[in-house]
Amino acid sequence: MVDWKSASFIIGVEIAERFAYYGISSNLITYLTGPLHQSTVVAAENVNIWSGVASLLPLLGAFIADSYLGRFRTILFSSLLYLLGLGLLTMSASLVTLTDCEKDTSCSSSNLQVIFFFSSLYLVAFAQGGHKPCVQAFGADQFDRHDPEEFKSKSSFFNWWYFGVYGGTAVSLSFLNYIQDNLNWVLGFGIPLISMAIALVIFLLGMRSYRYSFTDDKRSPIVRIGQVFVVASKNWRVATPAFEEEGYQMTLNPAGSHQFRFLHKALIPTTGDSGCNQNGCSITQVEEAKVVLRLVPIWIACLMYAVVFAQSSTFFTKQGSTMDRSIGSSFEIPAASLQTLISLSIVLFIPLYDRVLVPIGRVVTGKPSGITMLQRIGCGMFISVVSMVVAAIIEKKRLQTAIDSGLIDMPKATVPMSVWWLAPQYVLFGISDVFTMVGLQEFFYDQVPDGLRSVGLSLYLSIFGIGHFLGGFLISTIENVTGGSGQDSWFSDNLNRAHLDYYYWLLAGLGIIEFAAYLYFSKSYLYNTGASK
Repeated sequence: MVDWKSASFIIGVEIAERFAYYGISSNLITYLTGPLHQSTVVAAENVNIWSGVASLLPLLGAFIADSYLGRFRTILFSSLLYLLGLGLLTMSASLVTLTDCEKDTSCSSSNLQVIFFFSSLYLVAFAQGGHKPCVQAFGADQFDRHDPEEFKSKSSFFNWWYFGVYGGTAVSLSFLNYIQDNLNWVLGFGIPLISMAIALVIFLLGMRSYRYSFTDDKRSPIVRIGQVFVVASKNWRVATPAFEEEGYQMTLNPAGSHQFRFLHKALIPTTGDSGCNQNGCSITQVEEAKVVLRLVPIWIACLMYAVVFAQSSTFFTKQGSTMDRSIGSSFEIPAASLQTLISLSIVLFIPLYDRVLVPIGRVVTGKPSGITMLQRIGCGMFISVVSMVVAAIIEKKRLQTAIDSGLIDMPKATVPMSVWWLAPQYVLFGISDVFTMVGLQEFFYDQVPDGLRSVGLSLYLSIFGIGHFLGGFLISTIENVTGGSGQDSWFSDNLNRAHLDYYYWLLAGLGIIEFAAYLYFSKSYLYNTGASK
């Protein structure tokens, strides 16, 4: 019987932490264009840069966890730092409120206020960089991959993890964005602070039930793998002896012995301080290095998906802000709250996937997870391309409605088109996340060596970090190309003269190219021995 008690504590921690994180990130572009009075382009670039840094910092946090502190202590210290960052962020919002710039568009925040805000914001990013990869890896560690029942439960863990995370996110987007848009930002940032404090309490309550992982090899796993590349580069002129090749092919993963043969040179005995012993690096070390290298093509092929992923918290939100968001005669939906549709579609689809589609898949394919992890990721990538096509069509209709209503030069006026026209693109985003996001989490956790679980999950997160940077670069380039000579760019502050539809079509085209590359790389991918497929 699988004991879900410790995993349940950790899922609870992540729900509270994601509530706090998305309470900041989901409506960040509104705060930047509102109280801080930044233009749409500058705000979108700042959101992309911050999101990119927040997604890359887990590489540092995972390195510290896997090499020095361990996951438990990294989570604990990161939580304390998280609380400090959110506290300072709340204080920075109060300074803007005191200067009466929160609602007054004629004034601008001082440089000191802007610096204080962004310093606090990046402190939050730094803290979640240690928290995010370690919590999920620590949760998956509660299941023994060598026990058949727990092995199945581990696959379900990633599904229910995502279910819980977006359940918390749905609550966050439902009322927190309303508070930020209609009450004040001090309370809007203060509630995430309280949520993070609750996350820390939940984490400490589960201390006695956790399963902790230990390794007999005291060397850093990152250093251990790095030594293979160092020794192989030093021996690159030396021919690999036949007995070394034969010995390698007879051990561990013989099917992959033909891949990355240059790393076999790390098996050759060396002299001096090479990083490995004088007999050369071990076959296990070489195999671990190969496992990591095999991930690189998949990692690259998923970058465009991350660029598409960024749209829901930037341009989708700005689109919604121009449309009719009224419910009844007095209530107006905050534009950022439309992201709740992503969360709700995830929350509704994951039980269907886990309880209906996976059992059917097991019967058809005989695999514990129904379909392979790479097949799951590919399904979501295809759906994300469809979502961009739908977004482009809807945006074209919004622009035509603005023209027909004579609002093309009235950016503050509400376009007489219901905001619910945007629902299909949000729902498709959610369904694609169930396939690709959850698949990527399981894939990068499952396919790395045992000592690199946190690093594996940080590699998954780094896809979205680089993706956000690529998105920011793409936006900046398009702005410079299309906005010259006094013309309105694709991202004009007046969205009625902008052309987000062109941008969405471009993303759809790039997504198709990416999907073709992904199919090529995934077809030749060799799964790590003993890992699930």
